[in-house]
Amino acid sequence: MSMMWQNFYGRLKKTNNNIVFGCYPLLQSSQLCILFHFHFATASVSDSPLLFFFLCAFTFFQSVIAMSVAPVESIPSLSSDLFYEILRRLDGATLASAACTCAALCSISKEESLWENVCSSMWPSTNREDVKSLISSVGGFRKFYADSFPLIVNKDVMEFHHNNYFEYPDDWTEAEYYGDVIESESISPSNFVSIVDIRFKEKPICSKVLLGIPNANGYDDWFYNCPFQIDILTYADSEGNNDGAVNLSISDGLPAITSMEREKKDGKLWKELSNGLRLSWIVVNRKIKQAANLSSWFPLGGQRHWPTDNDFVVRFGSILPAEEILPCQVVECILIMKFRVVHTESEGIQTSLKLTELSMQLEDMEGAHVNGRNSLHILKKALSCQRSKNYGDALESCHMYSKVQNELKKEKMRNENRLDRLCILSGIAAFMTFWYCVL
Repeated sequence: MSMMWQNFYGRLKKTNNNIVFGCYPLLQSSQLCILFHFHFATASVSDSPLLFFFLCAFTFFQSVIAMSVAPVESIPSLSSDLFYEILRRLDGATLASAACTCAALCSISKEESLWENVCSSMWPSTNREDVKSLISSVGGFRKFYADSFPLIVNKDVMEFHHNNYFEYPDDWTEAEYYGDVIESESISPSNFVSIVDIRFKEKPICSKVLLGIPNANGYDDWFYNCPFQIDILTYADSEGNNDGAVNLSISDGLPAITSMEREKKDGKLWKELSNGLRLSWIVVNRKIKQAANLSSWFPLGGQRHWPTDNDFVVRFGSILPAEEILPCQVVECILIMKFRVVHTESEGIQTSLKLTELSMQLEDMEGAHVNGRNSLHILKKALSCQRSKNYGDALESCHMYSKVQNELKKEKMRNENRLDRLCILSGIAAFMTFWYCVL
């Protein structure tokens, strides 16, 4: 009997890499009954049809096993070290689900080392010692994951009403609109930390950490009144670990490109970039001890062969709240990733790309860049806004924003056309009146 089940467990181990099936030599049959039920409750049937079949078969034969072994009364009777070894091999979403199953797993899942391991595998930047210290100071890895894993969702994008959009509140002064707040309400740029990770086809290719906001020290008017933008590749952190080019090649999964003329026709390279790139841009405020991921994780769009034939621009981002900061109430956080083709197969060298830009900027409904002072207030507000683990919700808010923005542009064009026609008619009327008076 034991040899038969050992072979059965071995098949399960080959079917799924879950550690529950890898630990069968350490467990008794009665313990496996509980663990298989736990996995059956948390696993998705779509993960593996064969796995689902084995789980059903195990449930059927469980009564046979129960006749030959002593039953285990509850999960807490199992070794906590064993469950720790199991939980530390789970990803963040599965670990959070496991914590909701019972009090014992909930207690074990609170271990900071478990969440440190989750953050390390998802965001390689968190392996740095200075980042670990930062995360510990803002509440620990468990809180950091809870803040940074969900994507920002803003469903408060108002329906387009052109007249209402331009009716600024009567109590807003010009100084308040442009962000000239009192010194006690100012936000220090040095409190913000950017933690950036890029993946291509699930493989980490770039990790950057930027302490503070460049060119913002000293509270000079240049930063606060000029358009806000951060190009993270331009600046190195205090330890100089952000230096070095970021390249993609065929070994990373890029297709071979014989020439740029061929790429313009089939778009093979562009499709691979759009489908394979993932971006995480986490902003942490050390003072208020909050964090948020400003990226959409998946690309929202981009441009091929712009501004030159060898450049590809991929756009990520999110919709951030701006109530009581700007009249438009919401702004778009735009994250730009730009690659340049360095070599093609026609040159006798493998196809390779170089990352030339990785930047952040904020734009309002009219497409105008938000200045530095207002951007700091918006970033601070974004750290406590609504979030969701559902990518569809984040994508829906971005599409809703684009829809309202397009309606605004159309309405502006209609108004400009009306004004042009009015000016033309006024000119004709003035011309005819002049000659009527002369004659």
